Amino acid sequence: MTMQRRTFLGLSAAGIASATLGAGQALAGPLAGAPTTPFAVGVRQYTWWRGSRRVNTYVYYPAKGSPGSGPTTNAPVADGIFPVCQYTHGSGASPQGALGHIRPLAAAGFIVPAPHFGSSIGDAYNGNHSKDASVAITGTLALNTATNDPLRGHINTSVGVGASGYSMGGMTTHGLLTAWPDSRIVAAAPWACVDMGNPSSSVRAKVLFVHGDRDQVCPYSSARQAYRELPAPKAFLTFRGGDHSSYFSDSRARNTFVDWMRWGLYGDTAARDRLRADATSSGTIWESILS
Repeated sequence: MTMQRRTFLGLSAAGIASATLGAGQALAGPLAGAPTTPFAVGVRQYTWWRGSRRVNTYVYYPAKGSPGSGPTTNAPVADGIFPVCQYTHGSGASPQGALGHIRPLAAAGFIVPAPHFGSSIGDAYNGNHSKDASVAITGTLALNTATNDPLRGHINTSVGVGASGYSMGGMTTHGLLTAWPDSRIVAAAPWACVDMGNPSSSVRAKVLFVHGDRDQVCPYSSARQAYRELPAPKAFLTFRGGDHSSYFSDSRARNTFVDWMRWGLYGDTAARDRLRADATSSGTIWESILS
């Protein structure tokens, strides 16, 4: 399948192993500071609309309970105020099938709205998924003042939001930075994506790409083009010999992803300073322009 200068061949679902937050992840941020220990994870389901399009969304969040446990439906919300980092799954998958990405984020202190989309790649290319992701972000932020909602008063609505996703979800994420921009996004992580267009001047985000250089589904060259076109701050984590999903159980990808969002949304400079160590090994290439 081709679309202008971008080629896409197909998608498959994949997940990564669940994990807890690493030690020593604490430094003052724009709120009371980035969390120092992992949370339990809760989840609530919401339905929002964009015209006639239903946007079914699972919102994962830091919850009270045993650290790293869950997600537990309707679990009590943990004490604190947390930033939002939206997540989009791959084609044919679901938020539940992507908990290897979502759970570490929520456990680290992020509220993670994850829409459940069908498998239509066309809706990624025509912008429907990116526009729907923006609706999920809007709906989640509105919960901060929603009457009787448990997340009321627990959402940081002032620091901007994050966006992330894998494969079709990576396309959706890159679309939010380019063809269908959402100016609220200040940190993004498209995994295994293809280039969805020229960067939008209305979005100023810290962007992390994660990709295998032997990806036969979403060409590595397309993600490299997307990386070159974006302004700094930005980074690219390459897995040498990695295909479309082989690196997703790798702690280097997970830790780099979580620390990127901790820096981007909590202002955690200790997380920023860990990025190179998080990502670097004989099997990876780390490139970054962080200022």
